[in-house]
Amino acid sequence: MEAFGQFIPLILIFAIMYFLLIRPQQKRLKDHKAMVEALRRGDQVVTQGGLIGKVSKVKDGDEVEVELNEGVKVRVVKSTIAQVLNKTEPAEG
Repeated sequence: MEAFGQFIPLILIFAIMYFLLIRPQQKRLKDHKAMVEALRRGDQVVTQGGLIGKVSKVKDGDEVEVELNEGVKVRVVKSTIAQVLNKTEPAEG
C-alpha cells in the first residue's frame, strides 16, 4: 500500500499535463483539420508564411490554388493555411 502512495504524485502530474497540454493541442489540431476541410473557392486565407490571398481552386489531395493578386496564383499545401479571414457562403440552388 505504501508503494501505491508514492505513485499518487506522479499520477497527478500526468493528469495535470494531460488537461493543460495534450488535450488542448488535440482540440486545436481537430479544429484546424475541420477548417482546412471546409475551404471553398472564394475564401480569403492567410498562410503560415503570412501571405494573404483568395482561394481560386480547391484541388484533389492536399493542395489549394490561392490567388495573391490579379493573375498571380500559387499552389499551397492545405495544412499550411493558418487562418480563414472571410468565408464565402455556399451557393444555393
